[in-house]
Amino acid sequence: MGAESHVLTFETAKNRRVQTGMAALVLYSLGHFFIDMYSSAVGAFQPLLVERLHFTLTQAGILGAVMVFSGSFVQPAYGYLSDRFHSRLFSALAPAVAGLFIASLGLAWNFQAAASLIFLGGVGIASFHPQASARATLGMSANRGRWMAVFISSGSLGLAVGPLYFTSIVQWAGMRHSYIGAIPGVLITIFLLVYMRQPDHIDPSRRSKFDLAALHGVWKPLAVLCALVVLRSAVQMVFGQFLPLYLHRERGFTLQQASGALSMFQAAGALGGFLGGHFSDRFGGRRVIMASMLGSAPCLAVFFFGHGIVAMAGLLMSGLVLLFTIPVNVHMAQELAPSQAGTVSALMMGFAWGLAGLMFVPAIGFASDRLTMHTAMSGLMVLPLIGFALTFKLPRHHPAHHAR
Repeated sequence: MGAESHVLTFETAKNRRVQTGMAALVLYSLGHFFIDMYSSAVGAFQPLLVERLHFTLTQAGILGAVMVFSGSFVQPAYGYLSDRFHSRLFSALAPAVAGLFIASLGLAWNFQAAASLIFLGGVGIASFHPQASARATLGMSANRGRWMAVFISSGSLGLAVGPLYFTSIVQWAGMRHSYIGAIPGVLITIFLLVYMRQPDHIDPSRRSKFDLAALHGVWKPLAVLCALVVLRSAVQMVFGQFLPLYLHRERGFTLQQASGALSMFQAAGALGGFLGGHFSDRFGGRRVIMASMLGSAPCLAVFFFGHGIVAMAGLLMSGLVLLFTIPVNVHMAQELAPSQAGTVSALMMGFAWGLAGLMFVPAIGFASDRLTMHTAMSGLMVLPLIGFALTFKLPRHHPAHHAR
């Protein structure tokens, strides 16, 4: 009876852990949806700000870079603080902070005001991602790549909703009342403060403070993963900042149609991220990244040089195939350094994204002022091919390794 009782107690504890783990996954995924909804808003505001405040394309690119720096590039700092202090406020307060400042962009009266609002909104975005990505799958003992894909895909869905959400608010209430868009962020922060609990089952290794030695031993594969994220994110972030403006100025789309195209691209990316997580559990992350990099280049070519529905199909497939790798990169990095989950998640989802944005978003804006947006943006097609060659530097893992 003693052994049987022990087994029952173990099974009960395991079931309870799965239940609390699923609750945490749902809460963090919900927060991720709204955080990324606000992070994609700048792309929807770009055509409106360019027309209303007469920004140049270089200035528009700088605004995108401000969002990238504040919302992505500094994420490792929040990852370090999260790994050290373990306060839930890093993620719980984030939606309200992001929503209040980003949704107020319609009130900006000049370039400096717009840049300040974007910077402050990015603080909320940056504080959420490291902690949430480290804790979202803590209660899951199997198929963590798949559960990480659920968390990542919820954010991708938010990215997809954001442009249409803010374009609709501006059309309905006017640019001066865009702050109405902050309401969901404030509500979800209240919800998270009420229901989000500090995890009571964090592995002792995950409770340790920042440990540079844990990263030093795996710096080479981490560097390759970061480089791959930079190459992929360059395309993703330039599209997020400039696609509506490009389609509106150079292809004659209405603002609603242009925002809808960006939403379509991001929605395809959400599906791609979910599929990528599933495929990584089955085939291994290295193979998924290879297929994504090699397959996305021709899809981008179809979008840039095709016409009508063929071009839109290329855009859809570009988002689907290119963004296969978002959860894969994060999951592989966490497996390389499990005791520094917040920090390596910030490297993948923050620093590498931010580096890509800081390098490519202002560069594309600068080049667009001197050439054309089409010429500048179509040059991005070469980046996935470079990524494909770089993938051969990743360590080989058996697919079962990812299904632990």
